[in-house]
Amino acid sequence: MASIKDVAAEAGVSVATVSRVLNSHPSVSPDARTRVLAAVEALGYRPNAVARSLRTDQTRTLGLVISDVLNPYFTELTRFVEEEARALGYSVIIGNADERPDLQEHHIRTLLDRRIDGLLVSPADGSSPCMLGAAAGGTPMVFVDRWIQGVDVPVVRTDGRAAVRDLVAHLHRLGHRRLAIIAGPAATTTGDERVEAFREAMREHGLALPDSYIGQGDFQADSGCRVTERFLTLPEPPEVVFAADNLMALGALDAIRARGLRVPQDIGLAAFDDIPWFPHTDPPITAIAQPTGELGRAAVHALVDIVEGRSPQSVTLPARLVVRSSCGEPAVNRSSSP
Repeated sequence: MASIKDVAAEAGVSVATVSRVLNSHPSVSPDARTRVLAAVEALGYRPNAVARSLRTDQTRTLGLVISDVLNPYFTELTRFVEEEARALGYSVIIGNADERPDLQEHHIRTLLDRRIDGLLVSPADGSSPCMLGAAAGGTPMVFVDRWIQGVDVPVVRTDGRAAVRDLVAHLHRLGHRRLAIIAGPAATTTGDERVEAFREAMREHGLALPDSYIGQGDFQADSGCRVTERFLTLPEPPEVVFAADNLMALGALDAIRARGLRVPQDIGLAAFDDIPWFPHTDPPITAIAQPTGELGRAAVHALVDIVEGRSPQSVTLPARLVVRSSCGEPAVNRSSSP
């Protein structure tokens, strides 16, 4: 592999001149710059990123710790984060916490040991000593999607409360009154916020949300299946199940079908977090869609602002309701059908 000395010898300049060309320093003459770049091309020289990071104290690398890489929402978010970081000249190292606080702690510690320039985190919970210590110690950090109350870190997230109100209003117009929710972990801000938004929206329509219609899930399909099985054994099962994330919705659908029931004829189903195959399920599933691409891009920009010495901005983006046929047709249509 060619070294910087080889490039200098090939171009007939000093090593310092090569370094200035590679770092776009303005003090190099056009002739010298042309000869250096030609030598770099001819020799296939690649700068040593490790050595450069030691000189500049920057690695041009960001860390991303996500809650669950198998969740299609986080898979898509990761794609947009990596794409935007690359456009800004940064690489991304990804750690999958798998909704486990111990794995979250491991990945954060490992990324910090690798001297990343900044860290994006979607917290599995708020009890990570390493993450909290890094935030308190001034490590550039941004929370994306989820956040931890009381931690002074910029947050890039979706506000889904208006979309949840739209969903409940839609279900009320369809004639549904018994609505149940599969909640995410109470230790996550998104898990808690979605239940409260659902409860408030139902209250606006004079509907109660009894404890029996609240099931505790963990953002995994198995929990959605388990909670829905319990809902279906109630003396008065709900008319619609709202799953607070996409994987729990798929688990709910499995439980409904295992009982020989049909969606939406026997029970309706809706989800938070739209995913690409919801329009193609049978029936297509009504869902609340987050602006995943905008979230990923905004999170990267907020983190890079911190890394490069600018003032970062927290960003809150609205979610939106996408109505499909999994909750039924309007009451007038249902009553007129044969």
